[in-house]
Amino acid sequence: MDVVIYPHPSLRRGGKRVETFDQALRDTAKQMFDAMYVQRGVGLAAPQVDIDLALLVLNPTGERGQSDQEMALVNPKIISRKGKEWGEEGCLSFPGIYGEVERSTRVVLAYQDLGGDEHEFVATDFLARVIQHEIDHIEGVVFTDRMS
Repeated sequence: MDVVIYPHPSLRRGGKRVETFDQALRDTAKQMFDAMYVQRGVGLAAPQVDIDLALLVLNPTGERGQSDQEMALVNPKIISRKGKEWGEEGCLSFPGIYGEVERSTRVVLAYQDLGGDEHEFVATDFLARVIQHEIDHIEGVVFTDRMS
């Protein structure tokens, strides 16, 4: 599984709502984690690997051995936001490009896990930034759209 590079069309298509929670979805998430770690990323959305699903994987440590930090979020949706902060971002689909992006410092997120169970949690600071960046990919938005 390879990460696509901008201006690949899947980066603007975004991802469709996941309706089927099966072994194929779990396998896709595992392959996405592998691709993310190979590229030394902390997050990866399905459109970045040319898959049109509302699925993202992340590990804020970026370390393969830290599986307790891994999260696979299906059909993620931000239900509330607080605070604003500018910070530098990069993207695996834009190698070598970095820029300042304003993001919320706290988000409440609703999502489903790989089994289809629904969850909510609060993310702050760096984790909140990663989640917002990856949800943008699911919505067909790339970080350069938000750069100052």
